[in-house]
Amino acid sequence: MNRLLHNFCDNLAGFAMSCLPPVLRRAAQGAMPQLDKPLSKSFVFKLAQSKEELEACFRLLYTEYVKAKLMKPDSSGMRIILHHALPTTSTLICKYRNHIIGTVSLIRENKFGFPMQKAFNLDEVLKKNGNVAEVLSLAIDSRFRSSKNKIMIPLLKFLYEYAEYRFDTRYLVIAVNPRHISFYEDVLCFRRLRNSKVNHYSLVNGAPAIGAYLDLEEAKETFFQKYAQLPLNQNLYHYFTAAPLPNGYFPHRRFHTTTDPVMTPELIDYFFNKKTKLFSKLNSHEIDLLHAIYNLPEYQHCLPPQAKGTPASEPEQTRIHRRFPVRCPARLRLGQPGVSDGIALTVYECSEKVFCAHAEYPLMVGLSGEADIDLGESEHCTLAVEIVRLSKHHNRAVMFHIRESVGTQNRLWLKFVRALSKAHIATDLEEATRFYDTLMVAENEAQDSA
Repeated sequence: MNRLLHNFCDNLAGFAMSCLPPVLRRAAQGAMPQLDKPLSKSFVFKLAQSKEELEACFRLLYTEYVKAKLMKPDSSGMRIILHHALPTTSTLICKYRNHIIGTVSLIRENKFGFPMQKAFNLDEVLKKNGNVAEVLSLAIDSRFRSSKNKIMIPLLKFLYEYAEYRFDTRYLVIAVNPRHISFYEDVLCFRRLRNSKVNHYSLVNGAPAIGAYLDLEEAKETFFQKYAQLPLNQNLYHYFTAAPLPNGYFPHRRFHTTTDPVMTPELIDYFFNKKTKLFSKLNSHEIDLLHAIYNLPEYQHCLPPQAKGTPASEPEQTRIHRRFPVRCPARLRLGQPGVSDGIALTVYECSEKVFCAHAEYPLMVGLSGEADIDLGESEHCTLAVEIVRLSKHHNRAVMFHIRESVGTQNRLWLKFVRALSKAHIATDLEEATRFYDTLMVAENEAQDSA
């Protein structure tokens, strides 16, 4: 009965708030943040990368979700979902004097789909041109409740910058309680999904939820129109697009990758087998998907065993070479009149034999030439390529086949892709790709001796 009463009050409060004009909604919530007082250096925003940071995030989520009756008590003392195990999930944190007081997770599109898709239809967003990420597992330590907006707004700015510039994301989707939807709509300019309301969302203990999304590219113009004329202490356009966040620290990347996986075999075993029993609850299809994602020998001991007779990585059999998400600037030279300077490309997916890229204007199947690709901050290669496929949905999304040839440039590409396939976590790439230096030395020595 208490639970029913609680849900009824939530629904009533959400309905009443949604009936107010936007200005009164903001006044009722006190939602308009004050941005004129930057946080001290004691507050740090970063990616959760260690066992201790991840565990503190999951315990903070548990504490706050149980308090809000969005989760039932659990002996683990942690709130973890299966998607936290995936290499396409990043958990962002706010630390205050080495204590984690805020956290939020971003989930890229993956084999399991988005958690929201169990209750919401995301087709209207997924059919758009651009990568999608779900925002979830947001919590602020209740001991900092008096300064909640002072922490949440910088955390959301850090998430905004990470999503667009590091996670290669254009659309954010989110499910929020009706009591909070006005903040996301009126302040952050999210739009509701069609058929957005669900009265029983299992991911938050059956509480109601509203689904919404934000186009990060359009948001700049929307924020400009809404906030550009306001003083700086209320100007979210300036805050999100121009103001620095001195307390924010992004992980270093030697190469133009777009994810920051942190789950080593040891961490997966600790969080999903020992501290919780999430893996023991998976069905055979979910187990097969996990093996397809983590198809490295080092992970086999921590994954639930596949059913007897199931070929290893069965879902991947139709694809000969694994593909990896990247965001590499490139230029295509076709050797045709008028395009001597090359056509700008952005490589967004790569494998040993092919790569996919967005071109600055439409191209045709059958064209061939050379692609100069920036692999990272100091490495690049030049490949002989041919266009073999165009996207059915976007005529500037192109698949290139890498022509067979022998030489340093092709070996650089192969080493790069194979390093991506062997790296357990993002920081492994710092060591796994030292071969670039030794490879170039060997090539130079061979040329000198000749």
